[in-house]
Amino acid sequence: MIKAENLQKRVPLASGELEILKGITLEIKSGESAAIVGASGSGKSTLLGLLAGLDEASGGEIIINDTNISTLDEDGRAAFRARHVGFVFQSFQLLPALTALENVMLPLELRGQGEALGPARDFLQRVGLGERLQHYPRQMSGGEQQRVAIARAFAARPDILFADEPTGNLDTKTGEHIADLLFEMNREEGTTLVLVTHDLTLAARCGRCLRIEAGALVASEAA
Repeated sequence: MIKAENLQKRVPLASGELEILKGITLEIKSGESAAIVGASGSGKSTLLGLLAGLDEASGGEIIINDTNISTLDEDGRAAFRARHVGFVFQSFQLLPALTALENVMLPLELRGQGEALGPARDFLQRVGLGERLQHYPRQMSGGEQQRVAIARAFAARPDILFADEPTGNLDTKTGEHIADLLFEMNREEGTTLVLVTHDLTLAARCGRCLRIEAGALVASEAA
């Protein structure tokens, strides 16, 4: 369960202050899939980063699974993310010096999971990369790299998966395949899926659509 109450984000400027988010209140149920949509600059990615604990709000509260992450410092939020949150970035964010298998194993090892090899291999096989375990990111296509990123995110079996434009750098066919994987694993793992996208077709596949305009939530409706 994700709850945001009067969530605000402001950044200082030389001329004053820029208000990016203006008191957003929302709730996303466990296991739900929700899309955050809106024009460029509307605050979508900022909202996603706050909900994921990647950034600190200027005001308001975020409660995830009965934990108020707004009261946590940076180290506390990092520890919370390691236990409960997965993230898929538009730019993949794979480590170039590590193989696909090592990229997926790394977060499992960092969280102190005793057996990382088996789960990492299993999830790479589930996303169709069982023959690419020892390949480096530079040896893989964009779609393959995004599949590694999805395997990495799901291998830790997070309660919530956040995805920021997960198909934005991919061609249409590859993007559709990546979307299929996200929703398939959302269903199989029971993971709450929250994604930011400009793709209205992708947004329509989610159970709910949250529309942001100029930093304010203007609609929350079934997709």
